[in-house]
Amino acid sequence: MSDFTLGRRRLIQVAGAGLLLPGLAPAVIASGKDRPKMVDGVQSGDLLGDRAMVWSRTDRPARMVVEWDTRSLFSNPRKFVSPLADARTDFTARVELGGLPTDQAIFYRVYFEDAQTSVRSKPWFGHLRSVPQTRRDIRFVWSGDTVGQGFGINPDIGGMRIYEAMRRRLPDFFIHSGDTIYADGPVPAQLTTENGRVWRNITTEAKSKVAETLDEYRGNYRYNLLDENVRRFNAEVPQIWQWDDHEVVNNWSPSKVLDERYTTKDIHTLVGRARQAWLEYAPMRLQSADQGGRIYRKLSYGPLLDVFVLDMRSYRGGNDDNLGAAKPFLGREQLDWLKQGLKHSKAQWKVVAADMPIGLGVPDGEVSPGVPRWEAIANGDPGPAQGRELEIAELLAFLRKHKVRNHVWLTADVHYCAAHHYHPDRAAFQDFEPFWEFVAGPLNAGSFGPNALDKTFGPEVVFQKAPPAQNTSPFAGFQFFGEVQIEGQSGELSVILRDLDGVAVFERKLQPV
Repeated sequence: MSDFTLGRRRLIQVAGAGLLLPGLAPAVIASGKDRPKMVDGVQSGDLLGDRAMVWSRTDRPARMVVEWDTRSLFSNPRKFVSPLADARTDFTARVELGGLPTDQAIFYRVYFEDAQTSVRSKPWFGHLRSVPQTRRDIRFVWSGDTVGQGFGINPDIGGMRIYEAMRRRLPDFFIHSGDTIYADGPVPAQLTTENGRVWRNITTEAKSKVAETLDEYRGNYRYNLLDENVRRFNAEVPQIWQWDDHEVVNNWSPSKVLDERYTTKDIHTLVGRARQAWLEYAPMRLQSADQGGRIYRKLSYGPLLDVFVLDMRSYRGGNDDNLGAAKPFLGREQLDWLKQGLKHSKAQWKVVAADMPIGLGVPDGEVSPGVPRWEAIANGDPGPAQGRELEIAELLAFLRKHKVRNHVWLTADVHYCAAHHYHPDRAAFQDFEPFWEFVAGPLNAGSFGPNALDKTFGPEVVFQKAPPAQNTSPFAGFQFFGEVQIEGQSGELSVILRDLDGVAVFERKLQPV
């Protein structure tokens, strides 16, 4: 058993005992009600070089203090302090840890100091493993779609158990592929599911209606953090967040027409509020671009792996019939960034974390009677690339021209799991080299699918597992996450799709070329 695994267990035992470690005696002795509180736990994320982000939230104006060490006893801690957390950020805070040693177990403890009294909260503990600089085995997980279709935290089944199944895989990090919340999905006290079985939810005021105000969007994130599985996972597994539609409203684009549930009818107003809440709660390194709101980014994880995190939502044009001339989806700036990033990447594997699949039709009603509107890239026409598909065609042709190989696409969105192989011999557009796309999800939501394939880029369904009926509850077990393992010596990459209990339902090994 590795020192890192032993350290994880030791940390959990100490934290679970509710003990204050040496050096953590409060600055002022105070009753529990006088201390700042940390009910939402801690998160880490966006590992990069010798740095990592740490996030938490308190209940009053306070500064977050993060101390880290390579030993769980914190005999030589390094200390970082956040700016003041107050109501302007919903009392959330983040700091960037720096100077982390390479490929080490990093244990951290977080507490808040009251801005007025300097009284400290009780600490919350977490850990991560820093980025390697040499070839070593890597394991990470990905999925998406949390608390969708009214399926929230069900205490009868132990809450969101799939997060515990992912934690038990001891991954180096987790990619949340979007729909981190369902801002448009209220959570009722109970739902009647297949065979009359009753699903019972923990409820909150913020989840009693669709989110419109900034605080209602924030309340969706606070709801997810009520789940013990999620908080335990967050403290042990660094995360990479991206967003999709339900962080704002289902299938949103600039042309979105809001339904009767909304008193706010301007989609751009809702997007602004939703983006602010997302950025406040994501364990993400904030970027200066796009007035501080840019989400797409590249994260390097040693010589074997670069992760390109896309934003397929913010720069798209309106959802329409998706035919004819080129239409923005990634947008020109992001598309050029992705092309150049993949071209210049020195990593053995290039993972493209996409919040939507390439070749699956994702319908969004009708533009007019008999004319479908499309939410994703595909347009239901198996012929030459049109509309949004032209961006993907440009990217794939560029990668072929510059001999960029070993790129793998990981996504979620469609609420079932699948493995798709794209090959020019099956495609209408043929100027590309074969590649794989893997789909996982949902994490805690209704299950759907399977979706129809669009043959423009020659996809083949190698595997899929979907429910027998649309919007099947989590009771039925059609909840999935994906796992990627990269072998340090050979560079072989394995993708495993796992179910609610962590049982493998599919595996594919890929050799680097």
